[in-house]
Amino acid sequence: MGAKNNESLDLLSVFLTGIPGLEPHHGWLSIPFFTMYIVAIVGNSLIMAAVQADSALHEPMYLFLSMLAVTEVGVSVSTLPTVMGILWFDARQVDFDGCLSQMFFIHTFSCMESGVLLAMSYDRFVAIYNPLRYTAILTLPRIICMGLGITLKSVTLMAPLPILLKQLPYCHTNILSHSYCLHSDLIQLPCADTKLNSILGLAIVLATFGLDSLLIVVSYILILYTVLGIASGEGRWKALNTCVSHICAVLVYYVPMIGVSVMHRTAKHASPLVHTLMSSIYLFVPPVLNPIIYSVKTKSIRQGIATLFSCKRELL
Repeated sequence: MGAKNNESLDLLSVFLTGIPGLEPHHGWLSIPFFTMYIVAIVGNSLIMAAVQADSALHEPMYLFLSMLAVTEVGVSVSTLPTVMGILWFDARQVDFDGCLSQMFFIHTFSCMESGVLLAMSYDRFVAIYNPLRYTAILTLPRIICMGLGITLKSVTLMAPLPILLKQLPYCHTNILSHSYCLHSDLIQLPCADTKLNSILGLAIVLATFGLDSLLIVVSYILILYTVLGIASGEGRWKALNTCVSHICAVLVYYVPMIGVSVMHRTAKHASPLVHTLMSSIYLFVPPVLNPIIYSVKTKSIRQGIATLFSCKRELL
């Protein structure tokens, strides 16, 4: 039975859905989607390169920002092949193993992004609560350990998902409702009980995004309590101003995620187009907006990127 199931999986393909109702316009829609990918990948790559090249940016805040940029490039690169394949070539068919791999990388990088946002909230708390010991607490080895811990946690939690899905039998038309493979879509396909997969998926969501968001809220309550204890109004404003970019990044990440979750539970009969657009906003908007937010709001990042380009011009 197991060998037969493995043989059927080798031949199994899944079919992705583009943007429901707008199939005739995929050519035109490819322009804004491809533009978003370029902005996300180039923008986040510039932030990584600027932090790496400018020694003035080798501080905890910018190192965490560089980690955030890595996760956002990862999310963008994970979805790009199938999304642009559908919009450009109407290539909807994906082999099952490729679909499982894409699902793993999308969810792993999303989980890492949530973990990095939590680490950045801790960074802001330390910077405001104990500024004199900021660099002593957040040393480079500790930052590296935090980054490795976030990566290991994400990979370990997400690895069982494709393994469990691979064990199940598939015996009907395998059509997914997005232009990429997500766990919530894939567990609808097997003709077997997927209760374990659903429970595991929910547990992972609660242990990562749920716990991370709760701890981020707690950290900002502590930050606000600390800021209110600062005597001068100018000092309070200056302290809060250092958190604005991170608050925007958190909102850009979690608000679409909550919106998608609410839509799935309360608006199941809404147009498929609405569900597709909400999921697209959740995956595509944060990688596009975050480099813009940090470049506009953070003078050091702007200077680092400008220095990067000036060095390249000198080399040319």
